[in-house]
Amino acid sequence: MKFTDYLQHNWKTSQLVVGLDPDPQRMPQNVNLKDFCKGIIDATADYVCAFKPQVAYFSSLGEENTLVQICDYIRNYYPHIPIILDAKRGDIGSTAKQYATEAFDRYLAHSVTVNPYMGFDSVEPYLQWADRGVIILCRTSNQGGSDLQFLTITHPNTQKQIPLYLYVAELVAQKWNTTGQCGLVVGATFPNEIAQVREQVGDQLPLLIPGIGAQGGDLQATVSAGKNKQNQGMLINSSRAIIYASSQADWQEAASKAARATQEAIQHALGE
Repeated sequence: MKFTDYLQHNWKTSQLVVGLDPDPQRMPQNVNLKDFCKGIIDATADYVCAFKPQVAYFSSLGEENTLVQICDYIRNYYPHIPIILDAKRGDIGSTAKQYATEAFDRYLAHSVTVNPYMGFDSVEPYLQWADRGVIILCRTSNQGGSDLQFLTITHPNTQKQIPLYLYVAELVAQKWNTTGQCGLVVGATFPNEIAQVREQVGDQLPLLIPGIGAQGGDLQATVSAGKNKQNQGMLINSSRAIIYASSQADWQEAASKAARATQEAIQHALGE
């Protein structure tokens, strides 16, 4: 099944993504990394359209094999829920091919996040896995993203002045999306920019939207700006606000309640 097929099926009930960012400093005491992630997955699976493990939280601890096991766990017990590997890779083509192999053959992820700022030849290797998603950084949720992404450039064809992030959105939608499996990362902290990206790409691209919850993004504004004409098209990510809803013995129950509340808030914002 293609990544986009998973989304089309799951969007019928949810557009919430739970990010798996396991930080031992914030996890409940006496719970190891693997059991924590499995516990969060079990607690929130009923409310999500995808899970998004962040590679750095595993690799910084030398826990890459644990990440393999977590991805296996999702595929085995929740085969309808796709895995978005949050890696934000960006390198020359030959190296990008190795990163793509890591994401799609080692972790067997259904999708991966990548950085576009080395151009199409750094993205193209990922598209060789035509059934997998490639979600490209466009307008990120951090404040520093404006240092580059909001710079005004002269469009090479129209000569009009546009922000760089909108040119990235246009490139992906019109030229790079050769397999129909591309998406864009657009942060919830900038709802006006989300709306401009959605207008630029139309209904064809899913938008991975981090920044609600701990980063303070406005959910109603995010949904209004990011939804497509089918009231779908979004992967609204929440990590810390859900997985660290409690560090006490009730951590799974608290995560489940937070995920359900967020999913219901998204549905309410959609008017459903």
